[in-house]
Amino acid sequence: MKMPLKKITKPLLQKRQTLELSVSALDEDGFGIGIAETCQIRVRGALPGERVVVRVEHAGQHKVVAALVKVIEAADNRRKPPCSHLPECDGCPLMAMEYPSQLQWKEARVNNHLRRYQELDQTVINPVLPSPRQLHYRNSAKLIIGGRFTEPVIGIYRRESHDILDIADCPLHHPLINRIVTAVKQGIVKGKIPIYHPRSGQGLLRYLVVRVAEAENRAMAVLVTAERSYNELHHLAAFIRKAVPEALVVAQNINPSTGNAILGNRDFFHTKQTTLETSLHGIKFMISPRSFFQVNSGSAGIIYELIRKYAGLTGKENVLDLYCGIGAISLFLSSSAKSVHGIEIVDAAVVDAVLNARINRLGNCSFEAGDVIEQLQSIVDGRERIDLIVLNPPRKGCEEKVLQQVVLLQAPRIIYVSCSPASLARDLVTLHAAGYHTECIQPVDMFPQTTHIESVALLNLHQPG
Repeated sequence: MKMPLKKITKPLLQKRQTLELSVSALDEDGFGIGIAETCQIRVRGALPGERVVVRVEHAGQHKVVAALVKVIEAADNRRKPPCSHLPECDGCPLMAMEYPSQLQWKEARVNNHLRRYQELDQTVINPVLPSPRQLHYRNSAKLIIGGRFTEPVIGIYRRESHDILDIADCPLHHPLINRIVTAVKQGIVKGKIPIYHPRSGQGLLRYLVVRVAEAENRAMAVLVTAERSYNELHHLAAFIRKAVPEALVVAQNINPSTGNAILGNRDFFHTKQTTLETSLHGIKFMISPRSFFQVNSGSAGIIYELIRKYAGLTGKENVLDLYCGIGAISLFLSSSAKSVHGIEIVDAAVVDAVLNARINRLGNCSFEAGDVIEQLQSIVDGRERIDLIVLNPPRKGCEEKVLQQVVLLQAPRIIYVSCSPASLARDLVTLHAAGYHTECIQPVDMFPQTTHIESVALLNLHQPG
């Protein structure tokens, strides 16, 4: 018996085909959206309202990705991007858009996700609060080191490639980061330091991580290597310190793993100073090579002040800070609370949180390392009185079991800090069903030029009757 031949349908558009189209909107990733030959076409760098010429990069049956070739009719809010790395670098998909329009688009994005749910239809969503700085706001960077010691490159992978795009002057990076990148490249050449190559597993230098204490204008450079090799790195560290005196800490992190993790578990120091101290709104933080600290200090300060305002603490409240990281929110609330207890699954972050509480002399702060679900269960079982819960989950939002236990605590007030409008909306609906009302949502722009948006939501528990 002959099997029927399967009909093969070719895509309506072909790779490398050039065509002209109108852009009607931006998708979640910042791609312009147009229609041609009944296909939806996603165009990098195109803005709504534009007429453009594009070249097809990927052709599927119903969705097509294309590169922008020429703008025939430009949108009113288009500007010349302040970056020489476009379009090879696609880390800033909104950079061609004027900043006020970026804020409007992000506000609409938050609204679109929340208005999908009837329960949130009347929730007050405030206009996006802008970042104090739209360029040079990033106080940290994780960069790949590649090439040869005679011609090193330091940057990120090119779009859809494992070739490294050399970036010495990123317009989002703090100026100290760009200076350190330049110094590291010069030091590699001078010291003839071998660069690690993933395919062969040979070489030494793998990554460069830079952290900046913005208020103090000081920096930490972390050189990630495949093995120890003290002498070669010590000479490079000395070169960096001389070229950039503000780099008070130069560390070496050992990462022999062949996986995607940038940092390993061992740190060595080539300077007397081993941590970087910074301050934000009166709170001191100690930054170590593997610490997490907010990328945009200006916007982070805005978020922390919002949380303090929404919390409305009088000094009598017990606060529970879930997914607390290095304890920043806990530290900001501690002066107005009776007690603050933070829970975080990453051990190293909890170590930093305890240290930060100690150097700020905040005795009413405590931190616990462990799974949020398990730690919450013990709090529920202990019937502890909690007056305020702060939720600051990863992008995927809160697990269902976490929300179930949060509801059991019956805290009168919840503050939810989110980096994903989609997971925020989903979790707010769950809390709404359990008796919580979302009073308002305040979006904050933490990452100008990108599609990311932070939101702070205030929820109050409505008691029956």
